[in-house]
Amino acid sequence: MTDTQPVLVVGGTGHVGAKVVDELLARGKAVRALVRPGSDAGKLEAKGVEIARGDMLDLGSLIAAMTGADAVITSAAGYTRRDKRALEIDTVGNTNLAIAASNAGIRRFVLVSILTSDQTPDVPHFWHKKLTEDKLQALRVPFVALRPGAFLDQVTQMSGDPFEKKRLTWFGTKTVPLTFVLTSDLAAYLAAAVDADVADGERIDIGWDRPVSMQDVADIASTIAGEKISVRSVPAGFVSTLGTVVGPFVPMVKDMSSMLAWFETGKYVADTTRQAQVFGPVPTAEDAVARFARELGH
Repeated sequence: MTDTQPVLVVGGTGHVGAKVVDELLARGKAVRALVRPGSDAGKLEAKGVEIARGDMLDLGSLIAAMTGADAVITSAAGYTRRDKRALEIDTVGNTNLAIAASNAGIRRFVLVSILTSDQTPDVPHFWHKKLTEDKLQALRVPFVALRPGAFLDQVTQMSGDPFEKKRLTWFGTKTVPLTFVLTSDLAAYLAAAVDADVADGERIDIGWDRPVSMQDVADIASTIAGEKISVRSVPAGFVSTLGTVVGPFVPMVKDMSSMLAWFETGKYVADTTRQAQVFGPVPTAEDAVARFARELGH
C-alpha cells in the first residue's frame, strides 16, 4: 500500500457509498469512484474524487478502474437501487468485480454482504452476496466481507421522518427481535476495513449490542422524544400474498416477501464479537437510535 494509491469505491453515488467516500477522505485516503456513463459525478468531483467511468456488467471497464488501485470497497446492489438489471448486477456484476480484482492484484477487497446470507438460499438478494463471497474466495482475492443487519435509518423512513410522524411503519411482527445498523456506522467500518488487521476471507457480522424488535425501537425513540412513538405493523403475509400475485412480473416483491419471512423466524441476529475486536465498542441500541434522531435534526 502507498498513500498515493486510491481506494476504488463501487457504488459511490449511492446511499452507503457516498458516506464511505466521505469516511475515506476523512482518513486521508485518495479515492476513486466507479460511476456509470451518464451518471452525475459532480458531487464526487467537487470533493476531489477521481472518477472512473464503467459498469459492473462491463468487465473491461472494471479492470481499467481497478488498475493502480490499492483496495476496493463495493456497496453496489441492483436490488436496493431498484435497477431493472438488478439480477444481472447482483450475479454477473459481482462476479465481474471478483474477476477484475483478481486480474488487477487488489491488496484488499471489502464487500458489503448481508447478515445470515449463508443461511438464506430462499432470499435471492441475500444469497447472491453469499455467492459473491464464495467467488472471491475461489479466485483467491484477499477480501473481507462485512455482514450488516437491516438499515434502521432506511427501513424506518418508509412513511417519512418517524420522529416527526410519531409513528414507525414495519412489515411483519413488531415484537420479533432482529439486528439493525446505521448507515453511517457501516460506512465507517467499511473505510476502516481497508487497513484493519483481519485475515483474508473473514466474514464479520455488523450490528448493535443486542437484537431489538421494532417495538423496542419505538420505545427507545419515545424516551428520546419525550412523547409516544407508535408502530404501524403491516402483516408480512400481505407482502407474501402480493408476491404470489405479481412475483412472476415483479421479482423484487417475491424477494422481499422471502426476506420478511426470514425476519419472522427470529434468526436474523448478529454475533458482534468479531466486530468489537476489529472496530471497537459495539453501539448500543439506545445510542444508535439517539444518533439517528440527531441525523434527522431532532
